[in-house]
Amino acid sequence: MLTKRDLLRSAALAAITATAAKPFPAFAQATTDRPGFFKAKDIAEAGFIFGLPIVMNYAVMYEYAVDRNSGQFKAPFNAIKNEPNVFTYKDTAVITPNSDTPYSFVWMDLRAEPIVLSVPAVDPKRYYSVMLCDGNTYNYGYIGSRATGSEAGDYMVVGPDWKGATPPGIKKVFRSSTQFSVAGYRTQLFSPDDLDGVKKVQAGYKVQPLSAYLKQPAPPPAPAVDFPKIDKELVKTNFFDYLDFALQFAPAQENEKDTRAQLARIGVGPGKSMNFKDLPLEQKVEIGLGMKEGDRKIDEAIANAGKAINGWRVSGLPGDSSHYNGDWLKRAAAAKAGIYGNDPEEATYPLTRIDGDGQTLDGSKHGYTLTFPAGQLPPVNAFWSLTMYDGKTQLLIENPINRYLINSPMLPDMKRGADGSLTLYIQNKSPGADKESNWLPAPNGDIYLVMRLYWPKTQAPSILPPGEGSWKPPAIARAS
Repeated sequence: MLTKRDLLRSAALAAITATAAKPFPAFAQATTDRPGFFKAKDIAEAGFIFGLPIVMNYAVMYEYAVDRNSGQFKAPFNAIKNEPNVFTYKDTAVITPNSDTPYSFVWMDLRAEPIVLSVPAVDPKRYYSVMLCDGNTYNYGYIGSRATGSEAGDYMVVGPDWKGATPPGIKKVFRSSTQFSVAGYRTQLFSPDDLDGVKKVQAGYKVQPLSAYLKQPAPPPAPAVDFPKIDKELVKTNFFDYLDFALQFAPAQENEKDTRAQLARIGVGPGKSMNFKDLPLEQKVEIGLGMKEGDRKIDEAIANAGKAINGWRVSGLPGDSSHYNGDWLKRAAAAKAGIYGNDPEEATYPLTRIDGDGQTLDGSKHGYTLTFPAGQLPPVNAFWSLTMYDGKTQLLIENPINRYLINSPMLPDMKRGADGSLTLYIQNKSPGADKESNWLPAPNGDIYLVMRLYWPKTQAPSILPPGEGSWKPPAIARAS
């Protein structure tokens, strides 16, 4: 499926190895003002970094809301899809999927009119959040336990150009910077037998156009859109074609104008129609080299994000437009590390591929342990979890006990040390019946671990600010 890590790595190389098309004389004549080779390479590099989150988001939107045969389709635009189950190894559209909180999704088309999202009253003991994320991958607002409380309420989401009064009864208005946007709902599951409780909350989530909310006639529909098919093969060579397409629904913001002006010089942007396969070989190579270098820089940014603490990277990459403040590399790193990640105040994600000695975690070679000393579990207002992923694909792994994570609601069934400490066994094979309650099954190969702290505490001990807080995740130790 499209947004796997291998797609993004291969995207960079593909442009260079693409079959050479013969230059078209008319095209060559039309591009005499095109920048020289190295300048064009630099523009493509910057454009790839700028555009990667936008193209990744388009790919997920296409699978979830456009292509009914994608195998990942959820619902058409402006309709909610509740998932009364958690993600498993079979879910492949989004890398590093969260398996703690059953999801609900609504992809919103905000072109014709605003959308009203209504939430029910939720038991304060059950954490939930609605994250609003636009086509620029900006988290532009939250509804839920932390942000708005546990009471019922109606909230309005508007597009970038909407002008109008806020109707009575609407608690808050959220403005998307793009005409298409997603609301991702996370509803806490206490245990596998709590699915009915989750379903009850999900049944209270309501989505309707503003006209329906006001019981008024609907405005004329927005024009139909011919969404281009996207998959991991197509994106290898057509990356900038997809960026070109997506940008028409994203009015240029002040801090993007220079980047967009540069992209226009290589044929990307409104009124342009980049068609990679028709480019002369030299232009394919310059774009391919730029993409490859951009991809390398994004990987480097992920590896160096935040602070290294006991082998974990602790950072606060995701956020809103002002959080990124035009730092496109930070935005790209946030998307590639795990698109649709939360703001650190909503959830902070320590992640690691190494043990406390800096050695790569490899389930084919070693077993590992993670020990929280007594009284030093992750400090949260909601709950915490530790999720296992395949180190190469960043997807959940099939395993004999169908356990993809360990989280704080599972603590009553886990064994503690005599001193009150909690040790988790991270390995490919069972640690034995007496320790299986504390076993997190690992792949027979590279391991990628992500800790999630939902609604982290702000008073000490706290993980906030990310990487600077007084609470530190303990190191992963190689089992003797």
